Amino acid sequence: MVSRHVGSCHCGGVRFSVNHEVTELTTCDCSLCVKRNAVMGKVPEAALSIDQGQELLATCQWNSMRAVHHFCRRCSIYVFHRKRAAPNHFGVNIFCLDGFDPNSLPVRATEGAGMTLVCDRPRAEWPGSRAREPEGRNRY
Repeated sequence: MVSRHVGSCHCGGVRFSVNHEVTELTTCDCSLCVKRNAVMGKVPEAALSIDQGQELLATCQWNSMRAVHHFCRRCSIYVFHRKRAAPNHFGVNIFCLDGFDPNSLPVRATEGAGMTLVCDRPRAEWPGSRAREPEGRNRY
């Protein structure tokens, strides 16, 4: 049976639903996820729908530009992101799901810090291996 979860940002301007059973939570040790203290549930692309507030969604992309992080323009809450390692899936901010008990599932740490950095000026605290970006394509 497929579970339906509804969620929103802090101000309620962005509302979304997930038609998928979340069976595992993940954290990531990349610099972005660590700074925002993200705990995510991985869901297939087709399982996530934006029910309200599409116009309030802003995006953040950096490094390889493959992952697309979505947050509310009004309250700045990160709600979900298209995953870099699995671009046909989203990582949903589990704390945005209404009534979801984050203690009900195991949390698995994932390794993102070692992913290749593709930017002209990587910060020293970004530990991934460095790759030179082609001219004219600064990634951050």
